[in-house]
Amino acid sequence: MANIHCIQLTPDQHQEIIQNGKDPVRALDPVTEKEYVLVPAEDYVRWQHLVSDRVDVREAYPAIDRSFAEGWNDPRMDEYDRYEELKP
Repeated sequence: MANIHCIQLTPDQHQEIIQNGKDPVRALDPVTEKEYVLVPAEDYVRWQHLVSDRVDVREAYPAIDRSFAEGWNDPRMDEYDRYEELKP
């Protein structure tokens, strides 16, 4: 993981995060007017691969195979596999 700089929250910012519960908190940089979203670090770590430029879709193939296996391995799929042969 990249080296991430950590800043200290002010007491008001901390209170805003507490009041917002599990929802992310938006922060506005008054100089650039750029908006940021504060999320817990453990959520960021879980989501980081989704927003990375270095995503290799092949890494998802095993999960995709597992998710489709139940349907593809159903005995009723044999009829689908023979569609052309069984077509009227």
